[in-house]
Amino acid sequence: MRAMSAIMDSTDAGVLAGRSLPQPGASAQGNPTPRIQHAGFVRSVERAEPNPSNLSVNTGVGSMLAKCIARALPKSAALFLHSPCPAPARRGRAKRGNMISKAELQQRIVQTVRDVRETNPMAGSITNTVTVNFVANAQIAAGGSAAMVYLPDEGEFLANAGWATYLNMGTLLPVYEETIPRTAQTLHELRRPWVLDPVGIGIGSLRTRLLAQLKEYKPTIIRGNASEVIALASLWEIATEATAYVRGVDSTQGVGEARSAAIALARYTGGAVAVSGVDDLVTDGVMVARSHGGSHFMAKITGSGCSLGGVAAVYATMAPSPFTAALTAVNAFNLAGTRAEKRVDAPGSFQVAFLDELYKASAEDIARNSFDLEEA
Repeated sequence: MRAMSAIMDSTDAGVLAGRSLPQPGASAQGNPTPRIQHAGFVRSVERAEPNPSNLSVNTGVGSMLAKCIARALPKSAALFLHSPCPAPARRGRAKRGNMISKAELQQRIVQTVRDVRETNPMAGSITNTVTVNFVANAQIAAGGSAAMVYLPDEGEFLANAGWATYLNMGTLLPVYEETIPRTAQTLHELRRPWVLDPVGIGIGSLRTRLLAQLKEYKPTIIRGNASEVIALASLWEIATEATAYVRGVDSTQGVGEARSAAIALARYTGGAVAVSGVDDLVTDGVMVARSHGGSHFMAKITGSGCSLGGVAAVYATMAPSPFTAALTAVNAFNLAGTRAEKRVDAPGSFQVAFLDELYKASAEDIARNSFDLEEA
C-alpha cells in the first residue's frame, strides 16, 4: 500500500488558513488521485511508500497517511506543526430544530458517499489494539484513508493533518492519559470533526477520568452500544432516566432503552449519537433514525462496533451534518452485513465478505438501506 503526501509551498511562510474541497485529479499511472487547490499552497499530491520503521503510523496492512511536507526544512516544518492542513469545505450543517424529509436525507447520503470515494479523505484513529487492523481496513473499504497512532505528538499531528479523527477508549495505555486530551483539544480548537467511542466505560479510573475530561470538547459523533451511551450520559451528568448496565465492552440493554440518553447527548454536543444494536439508532437531538439490517455474525467477530466508529469519521469529513455522517456509516454497515451473511456460514469468512460488500456497495444502495425517520 502507499501513503499519500501533499507537497506544500513554503513561499507563503507556511501559514495555512481556510478550507477548500479537494478536486479529483489523476496520478502518473492514470489512477484517480485527489488534488487539492488551496490558495497556491499545495503544488501537487504524490504517492510515497510508507515508512516501515514507523509502526505507530503505518499499520500492518499499510494504512495510508496523508502528510503535509514543506519544501524548506526545518523552518517550514516548524511552521506546519502549528498550522492545519487544508480540509474540505463543508456544504453547511442542517439547522437544528428542523426536520428534513427522508428523500432529502437519502440524497445527502448519496452525495456523502460519492464525495468520500472521489477524494479519499484521511480520518486518523487512536483506537484499541484489538481491532486496529479491522478499523483501518473498513475505513479504506469505505473510500477513506487510514492512519493509526498512539503517541501524543502524533495525535496532535493527525488532528492537524487529517480531515476527521476517531478516538476509541479501548485497551488504554498509560501514554493515553496525555494523547487523548491533547488530540481532542486540538480537534476542538480547529473545529475538526471527531468521533468518540466510549468503549469499556466504567472500567478503571483512567478511562473514567479521560471520558469525563472529553465532555468539554464535545465530539461531533458519539458511537457506542446502548449501555455505553447511557453510562456516558450519566458520567457527563446529562439528564437521562436510564441506568447503565455494562458487561465489559458488551451491552446488556436494548437500543430503545438508550433513546433518551442519546437524544440528550446529541443536544449537548450539537452533533450526533449512534447507538448500535439489533436495529441501530441515530439521532441529532432533532431527528431519530432507526436503521435496519446487519447480521448476527457481527456479534461473533471483534471490532464491528469499533470499525463503525472509524467509518463514521471517514464520512464526517464530507457529510453536511454529523447526523448524515453517522447514518451513512450505519446504513453502509447494515447493508454490507446483510449482503455478507448471504454469502457465508461462519464468522471468519463473514469478516472478509463484509469488507468486500462494504467496498462494493453503491452510494444509492447505501442510501436506500431500510431505515425509519421520526422526530426526537
